[in-house]
Amino acid sequence: MLATLSSATLVGCNTAAIYGDRDYNPTVTWGRHVVEKGETLYSIAWRYGRDYRELGNANGIAPPYTIHPGQVIRLDLEGKVPADAPRTASRPSRSSGTPASSPAPSTKPEPAPTVTRKPDRNEDLSEQSQTVSDINWRWPHVGTVIAKFSTSGKVNKGIDIAGNSGDLIRAAADGSVVYAGNGLLGYGNLIIINHNEHYLSAYAHNRRILVAEGENVKQGQTIAELGSTGTDGNKLHFEIRRNGNPVDPLPYLPTR
Repeated sequence: MLATLSSATLVGCNTAAIYGDRDYNPTVTWGRHVVEKGETLYSIAWRYGRDYRELGNANGIAPPYTIHPGQVIRLDLEGKVPADAPRTASRPSRSSGTPASSPAPSTKPEPAPTVTRKPDRNEDLSEQSQTVSDINWRWPHVGTVIAKFSTSGKVNKGIDIAGNSGDLIRAAADGSVVYAGNGLLGYGNLIIINHNEHYLSAYAHNRRILVAEGENVKQGQTIAELGSTGTDGNKLHFEIRRNGNPVDPLPYLPTR
């Protein structure tokens, strides 16, 4: 029998889970996940550090990747569970650098993005954009960056941008909203936008979500109000993921 990963152990409000705990959101390649109400294939892939297309292909789920409560999503691509895998998932221990049951990601480090357009430095920051990897990006908020992307020490899978409660958060690029909810540990009210087959962006800790799943959004469109859900102060936590892997957002955004 496959080990079932309980969603109850993976939800809650703990900012340290995003940045400060290297064990958060490891790549999980064993067991299965039982879909709960409000989840999407994109949010499940995000939770387990996986690429949504990979999970879809492995489970016979074709675009637009519609899933239903009670559906079982296999996380083991070959349908096999390691003999030493626990029967149920537990929250990773902060005392060890790598969870014993979560192998290191098999994907290679992502190459540096290719910038094809430099921003106009005389242009207002809120209007600047640049094209990187065939996507035109802009800042989701003009506040000060208070925490940068880091894969060692105090791990941060994105950047944190300061702001005031209620500040408007804008889509960094054109795309489709594939998740809008609060079911992922440490992210609070979260929006995930799919930009193309390779790139997703995420906007966390929102006070209020202003878009719905399935909605197409344009770059610069207001999608949320900045807040402090799932964290200890008002801020925007912003991530970009390429093929399921977190990448540093700063090379994609116009230089300040």
